[in-house]
Amino acid sequence: MSLMNTQYDSIMRMYAARQARSRQEYEARMEQIQKDIPELSALEADITTCQAALVRSAVEDAPSRRDGLKSRLKALQEQRSALLSAHGLTSEALKPVYVCPDCQDTGFIGAEKCHCFLQAEIDLLYHQSNLNEVLKQENFDTFSYNWYDGDDRDSMRRTVAEARLFIENFDKQFQNLLLLGAVGTGKTFLSNCIAKELMDSCHSVVYLTAFQLFDMLSKAAFGGERSAQNYQQTYPYLFDCDLLIIDDLGTELPNSFTVSQFFLCINERILRKKSTLISSNLDMEALRSIYSERTLSRIISSYTIRQLPGSDIRIKKKLYNTNS
Repeated sequence: MSLMNTQYDSIMRMYAARQARSRQEYEARMEQIQKDIPELSALEADITTCQAALVRSAVEDAPSRRDGLKSRLKALQEQRSALLSAHGLTSEALKPVYVCPDCQDTGFIGAEKCHCFLQAEIDLLYHQSNLNEVLKQENFDTFSYNWYDGDDRDSMRRTVAEARLFIENFDKQFQNLLLLGAVGTGKTFLSNCIAKELMDSCHSVVYLTAFQLFDMLSKAAFGGERSAQNYQQTYPYLFDCDLLIIDDLGTELPNSFTVSQFFLCINERILRKKSTLISSNLDMEALRSIYSERTLSRIISSYTIRQLPGSDIRIKKKLYNTNS
């Protein structure tokens, strides 16, 4: 997954801030050390001069001179260590301190992204997904089939297997999902499971309830100049994120604006080949009557549609906890 420019810039600004902070702390520490140990500056200058001479001797291929310089450098370094030790310090005090010593807070080791950069990508994607906290509780590790009975359990196992296949093939083929089912059958939970797996592999995911989506678009369209500017910042995430999750479609108050914007959203993402996952308590006929034949036709031709089985799991959990 390639980060969007705004996401990449955000991470690089973080690294620039780390480097600036590290440099300031180092300069302040060195100023204090030199104040406490005035003779250290001259010793450091001698060490630097000796190291430069040693490099030149290697280039000039002067082994006898090089051996003498090595001995002198070792003596100077030992002298420095003794001087620092007398003031309760080690040679580490003379080095910058980095958040990540491996890349020295540049984000890269050679041409490759450092492990800390990859983690920064994941952290940013979690933050921008609106799912940072909920995914700690709702993921494949915490998913349980115990709330489904008989054929419903078998059906849910197949649906989960298809969800895992959706994740496995995410970078290989363009695909969309529509999860239908009664209230509390696990649509949002399964959506969150998919979101976590994709974000953990550095894919950008944005989660919005249908109400949040249309409220955001409405404010952008009718909320004045400031809202329009905010929309311009949100637009790339809405249409360019790797996966957009629209949860609880149908719970918003539908009108001509929401219907037209919903078609625009899903159609634009299809054209850009950006995956979308939609969940709804509505059946196909209700979706047709609310969002138009044209919208439903687009969904049918471009989405894998799955009906989740079972009854309200939240009620089952509530009854179970009450009786426990």
